[in-house]
Amino acid sequence: MTLLPAGSRVLITGGTGSFGQTMVRRLLAHEVGEVRILSRDEAKQDLMRHVIGDDRVRYHVGDVRDLDSVSRASRGVDYVFHAAALKQVPSCEFFPIEAMRTNIVGSANVIESAERHGASSVVLLSTDKAVYPVNAMGMTKALMEKVAQAHARNNPHSATTVSCVRYGNVMYSRGSVIPLFIEQIKAGRAPTVTDPGMTRFLMSLNESVDLVEHAFQNARPGDIFIRKAAACTIGDLAEAVCQLFDVPAKLDVIGVRHGEKPDETLASREELMQAEDFGDFLRVPLDARDLNYALYVSEGELGRGPIEDFNSANAPRLGVPEIVELLKTLPEVRAELALRDPVLAC
Repeated sequence: MTLLPAGSRVLITGGTGSFGQTMVRRLLAHEVGEVRILSRDEAKQDLMRHVIGDDRVRYHVGDVRDLDSVSRASRGVDYVFHAAALKQVPSCEFFPIEAMRTNIVGSANVIESAERHGASSVVLLSTDKAVYPVNAMGMTKALMEKVAQAHARNNPHSATTVSCVRYGNVMYSRGSVIPLFIEQIKAGRAPTVTDPGMTRFLMSLNESVDLVEHAFQNARPGDIFIRKAAACTIGDLAEAVCQLFDVPAKLDVIGVRHGEKPDETLASREELMQAEDFGDFLRVPLDARDLNYALYVSEGELGRGPIEDFNSANAPRLGVPEIVELLKTLPEVRAELALRDPVLAC
């Protein structure tokens, strides 16, 4: 199925990251007319320019915090993927104002610019940490989702559809734990884990792009799309990486870091009460009620019993053998195995 119509012009904020590069390759394969990358790091842009090597990709140096730079990059685009964010939990704990400026204000700038220039759809990338957030990164992402929903609620006749996608840990994305484990093993060190019993969702980069594709094809204003995912413990994940690289599964437990939760939640019980099931995906629709709260005081909704959240503790759990097989599907892992021993990569 074609991701977007041939000849489309697409803007990806934060496009030099792992998600952005995977998205760019998918778009180029489907014959889009132009892909614009907006990011702050000219060195990463230059590296990506050489790696991608396609004249349809145009690079804009700018910051989503600055409305003017977002607006310049948005002129004439048809679709917007908003991936730019501060994503590291500990750094957001130390610099929450910076997280707010990028993740909330920056997202508002992207939505405003997209609407100003007539983009037909904007998809903003969120995270499981936005559900019942306990850290600054999750709180700012939760407010990013609220900004998107408020736009839909306050602009019901807008020609720009604004929606969100929410996913858990993306395997082998920049800053994720799997490449860290591999680098530690290559250096002869034991993988460092915060708490072996912590659970996390697992999703590949291609699956995360599939989720965005699903949102573009199905979104109504204010929707949040969630891809169902399996989960595992951090200890089992580290043990699987050790097994794959044929080293003893000895872990260095360093303790929980700032702002971390033992488990993550992809969809709250409140959201699940109204969610629509698409098989591999869930759609959480916009609550489009207005400020006439008296109506809901006198006409409350009945028959909605309590249900569980969809979290990494009750999601389908992968064991070590299943994680090993999943890791073997990742091109980056296969490349590392081939460097270590071509036989192991088979």
